[in-house]
Amino acid sequence: METLRQILEFELLHIGSYSIHVYSVVAVLAIIVGTNLLLRVIHMTLKRRSKRDDVDTGTTYAIYQIIRYVLWIIAIGLMLESFGIKLTLLLAGSAALLVGIGLGLQQTFNDIVSGIILLTEQSIKINDVLEIDGDVVMIQSIGLRTSKGLNRDDISIIIPNSLITTSKVINWSHQSDKTRFRIDVGVAYGSDVDKVIGILEESAREHPDVSGHQLIEGRLVNFGNSSLDFQLLFFSKNIFRINKVKSDIRRIINRKFQENGVVIPFPQVDVHIKDRPSA
Repeated sequence: METLRQILEFELLHIGSYSIHVYSVVAVLAIIVGTNLLLRVIHMTLKRRSKRDDVDTGTTYAIYQIIRYVLWIIAIGLMLESFGIKLTLLLAGSAALLVGIGLGLQQTFNDIVSGIILLTEQSIKINDVLEIDGDVVMIQSIGLRTSKGLNRDDISIIIPNSLITTSKVINWSHQSDKTRFRIDVGVAYGSDVDKVIGILEESAREHPDVSGHQLIEGRLVNFGNSSLDFQLLFFSKNIFRINKVKSDIRRIINRKFQENGVVIPFPQVDVHIKDRPSA
């Protein structure tokens, strides 16, 4: 027992009045291992509870991230205390330095605060489809400073959290698991309006990714310069890959138009030439 005590009290480093002993290193390692084990238990518990209570995956992720950040902040404080560094004295002595760092890292702190807001407010969750700055992305992870998303070209995008909280963001997944989309098409004047609407609605019903067939609606929306302008409205759960769905439906519409003799006109301009009177 005496030998163990001597080993733990062995001095590894001595600088002025500051020294590091073996027991300090052991305490730090114990804190790191204990924190990781505790986080693993919490993560497994949250996963089991989310499956049992049918809790949303994004909610479980947000709760775990908040717990993880809090535990590591506490763990870092305990590790500093283990090395004999008093946090109150450290903060008081470095107040001016912290002010300078704060000014230099103002945007970083803004991103971190935004990350805390996103994790606690849960207005944005994992797998939500967002439209940010004209780009559509699926959120894969929400970090303390940045979030990671995947756009429709399967390219990973790193998004500063402040951009999400301060910009106008469209959340396609916020209200329900399906969203209404539209396809615009024009046909030649003289076409049978009811027939065109029937073709549009039938084309949408043929696609497997269209939800709620009773909600499909074709509309005559305008008398254009060169065409009768129609709009096809439909719901789909395939929000992220909706461009592929729209393309498939347009191909079906084009095929049915050809089969039924419906013409999509070219833009037409009438030019009137007046004779100038002879001098």
